[in-house]
This record gives sequence, C-alpha cells and structure tokens, in this order.
Amino acid sequence: MSLPPLSPNAWLRYDVISRIVDELRPGSVLEYGAGQGAVGTRLALRADYVGVEPDPVSAAVARQRLADVGRGRLLAGDDELNEERFDLVCAFEVLEHIDDDVGALRQWLDRLRPGGSVLLTVPAYQRRYSAADRMVGHVRRYDPPLLAHRLREAGFTDVDGRLYGFPLGHLLETGRNILAGRKDEAATVAEATGRSGRVYQPPPSLGPVTAAATWPFRVAARAFPQRGVGLIASARRPVSLAAR
Repeated sequence: MSLPPLSPNAWLRYDVISRIVDELRPGSVLEYGAGQGAVGTRLALRADYVGVEPDPVSAAVARQRLADVGRGRLLAGDDELNEERFDLVCAFEVLEHIDDDVGALRQWLDRLRPGGSVLLTVPAYQRRYSAADRMVGHVRRYDPPLLAHRLREAGFTDVDGRLYGFPLGHLLETGRNILAGRKDEAATVAEATGRSGRVYQPPPSLGPVTAAATWPFRVAARAFPQRGVGLIASARRPVSLAAR
C-alpha cells in the first residue's frame, strides 16, 4: 500500500508521533486539523480514525486518501461528532493558530474518554516567531513551560513534553523563513490558517525521496529530545473528571 507523502519536517514530527501512538495503543483516534490526510491515513491504519478538517480543499484530498486506504472518516466540523468520545485526540500544528488556546484544549478534553490522552505538536519558542509563522497564520509559538501550563489550566494531568527535529529542523525552518520573506503576506490570519495545510506539501513522486533523505536525521534526532524547533506534548484526561 502506498501512503501519502510527508514533507521533510512532517517526517521529523511523525517519527516521534508514531512511537508515542504505538506506546498508547489507542482503540480510537480523533485528529483536529487533519489537513490533506498524510498523517491521518497512517493513524487510520493503527486505530479507528476520525479526522476534522474545515478547509474544503484540504478536506477533499484527505477524504480521498482515507478512501484509498479503506479506513477512517473525515468530517468538516466538530459539530458532526455528536456525543462521540475517543481514546486519543491529536492536533498537529493546530493550537498555534487559535486565539483561545485554553478554550480549544478544554473542547478537546471533552472529546476524550476518561483516562484518554491528547497528543499535540506546536512550533517551539516564541523568540523564533518570524515570517514563516505569519505566512501560515500562527498566532504564537510555545515555550515548553507555557504549553505545559496551558494543558494543566485546561484540566489535563500527566503532562509530558519533548522537542524534536534537531538539527535538520533548524535548516528547514531557515529555508521556510527565506521563502516566506519573498511572498505576499497580505492574507488574513483566517486565510493563512486555511492554506497552512497545503503549503510545502510534496507531490506523491517525491514521497520515497523525502522518506529516504530524512531517515538519518530522524534517527539522529532521537538522541536530542530536548533540542529542536518543534514541541510535542502529551497529557491525560483524569479518570475522575466528570463529563461537561
């Protein structure tokens, strides 16, 4: 089975995500901000998967990719979920787009079964906020203590975080900032957020190339869990927390 291609940065991120998901072994997964479904199709092969993607262009691609693997569902909005609850809620490169991040985290908490987990990735360190962040609609970046605080404020426990991507992630981010500096940044934050799942996506023909080229960097990055330009955090919904 041929899976959708991942960008180089997505490969660095997914190397950590896949190992955490394998440790958690969820029976069901909800992903907010599924984008074009490159990660979603991989999650769908591990668990019962539902993706939420409001951008219609990205959603059409993701829906077809899920159909190609014969697993999972893709929805346009949270309201289509009714009362469903999940073992794992994921949001990769999503929280930094949202003004009320604690409100979003509380909403995601409510989508978890008691004892379920949330798994997030965000760009690390506010001091690194620059042109590439503005181009794709980032409201902020996160220092590790801030993200941990936001998760606890929203009601999560057992918060754990690590950085990823060193050293290739730094080079990729520099390149994105150079490219972003040459582009028109006139789009609104909402427009930039909508297109964020579509930028820097490799064509299918380059999928094997990005996988092979990033492999040594992915292995090397495992030795530096506290260095990088991306932040991955996991946390749990307390078993005793009453449904709201």
